[in-house]
Formats: sequence, C-alpha cells, structure tokens
Amino acid sequence: MSDVVGEFLTHLEKERDVSPHTLHAYGRDLRALTRFLADYYGAHEWTWQGVDRLAIRGFLGHLARRGLSKRTMARALAAVRALYRYLHLTEVVDANPARAVGTPRLERYLPGYLDRAQVDALFAAAEARVAAPGDAPRFADVRNLAMLELFYSTGIRLSELRGLNRADLDLLTQQAKVRGKGRKERIVPVGDHAVHALRAYDARREALVRAAGAGVDRSAVFLNQRGRRLSVRGVQDAVTRALRAVDGQGNRLSVHSLRHTFATHLLDAGADLRAVQELLGHASIATTQIYTHTSVERLKQVYQSAHPRAR
Repeated sequence: MSDVVGEFLTHLEKERDVSPHTLHAYGRDLRALTRFLADYYGAHEWTWQGVDRLAIRGFLGHLARRGLSKRTMARALAAVRALYRYLHLTEVVDANPARAVGTPRLERYLPGYLDRAQVDALFAAAEARVAAPGDAPRFADVRNLAMLELFYSTGIRLSELRGLNRADLDLLTQQAKVRGKGRKERIVPVGDHAVHALRAYDARREALVRAAGAGVDRSAVFLNQRGRRLSVRGVQDAVTRALRAVDGQGNRLSVHSLRHTFATHLLDAGADLRAVQELLGHASIATTQIYTHTSVERLKQVYQSAHPRAR
C-alpha cells in the first residue's frame, strides 16, 4: 500500500509541481491513513478499492481522538480525496469514497494583528537597534529590520520571504516577484521604507558574502551569519522576538500577524477587497474577507467605547 502512496507523491511532485511543504504534509497524512486502515481491517486483507466511506469517517474520528485540530483533519481529508482522484485516474478504483465524507467545519477566528501604535513601536525599536551608538550595527539587526519592513510592506508569507532570490527583488522599480502556494507567482509592490531598509541590508549582505568565501548562497536574499539561506526557524525567531516587545496585550503575535496587519490596515484605509486579494495571493476572495470582519470588530469596539448610548 505504501508503494501506491509513494507513486502518488511522485506524481504530485513531477507532474503537478506541488510545493515541498504540501508533499511533506500529504505524505504524513497518507502514511497515517495506511496505518489506520491496517488496524481498522485487522487480520483481513484490504485494498484501496475496498475502502468505503465508513472507513474514511473512522480515520477522521481517529484523528479527532488524537486531539488534532479540525484544520489538520480537513487537510488530511483533502489528501485522501486527492489520492483517490489519482487512483481513479489510473483505474485502480472505480469510485472515490472520500467524496461522500463531509469536511470538518473549521473554526472561524479573527487573526491577531498590530494596531498603528504597535507598528510604530515595532519599527522604532528595530531602527534603534540598528542606530545604536558604538561600532557598526550588527548584521543580524540590519537584516531583521529589512525583513520586518518587507513583511509589513508586502504582506507576503514566511515561506515566500524565505524563498526570495536576489533576481526576484527589483529595488529600482520597487517590486518583488513572489512564489506563493502551488508555486503561483505574483508581483507585489515594495514601499519606500522597505526599499531603504533593503538597500542598507544589501550592502551588509555583500560584505558578508565576500568574507564568507565558499559555501555561500549567493542567490538568496536573506542569509544567516554563515552566508546560508536563512531557515524558517531563523526567520521566526528574529521576528517573534521583535513582536514580543510590542505585544503588551499578550496576543501571542507571530510572523503571520504581520501579514494580517498588512491586510487589515489596507482595508481600514479603504483599499479594494479584490486588490487586497491579489496582493495576498489568495485563490478565493472568501479567504480575504476575514480581514473585513477584523475591521468591523475594531469599529464595534470604537463604537461601544465612544457612543454614549451604545451600552
């Protein structure tokens, strides 16, 4: 059975060109499925053709008992459906039993974001670290300011920032080419403050590249101290440390909060929802609409605190 899963993942990688992140997640979900089915059918030999709707529902129940979130369960079901579409296409099965299984209803939540005062405080602190008296500013401080500015200026995802290459960034025209989910490319504008921070970082980056010698990643925009492409953990650690200093309300702000902040502030200022959808790289405008709820909630709070007859 694992051979079938392996063939399917190879199909996704070679012919569908899905992202490594999706491949890893689908592989993990489908291996969990095969282990569950082995226990579910016990001593009886099972086949992909013989798996029915009840077995798939049992798999989702198994995930729920393990304490996994509804979002994780929905992704696992999507992996199972995709596998069965492939098996149907290759004539291994006659039908897709996962189609008859309902997707778990996902929790709706308002994403955490920074207000204008927090944004000002965030950049004031980052700029202060760069402008601190003494020797030249640390490479990491200059780089971290550039990352913060780029996150807030463009609303790109962590994976998109980490994957940026120098060829993708045009500071003259102030735009960047971003590879999003499903390897879809889009062009995003880069604001003046971000361009200034990126120019300052680029000078320090060049000095690091010249000093590091062999083994340097010359294509990546954001590097670590050894000249290698900065890891996901490296980006997370740098940004969350900066956010922790301005998170006075204990909202547990994360890297993704800067993306939420970007969208919320645009919509608050009257930006068109479709334009924000394009900037964020959302396939569906329904995903972007959650930011309108954020804006409405903020307006409600202002109204309840300011209107004399609101309560």
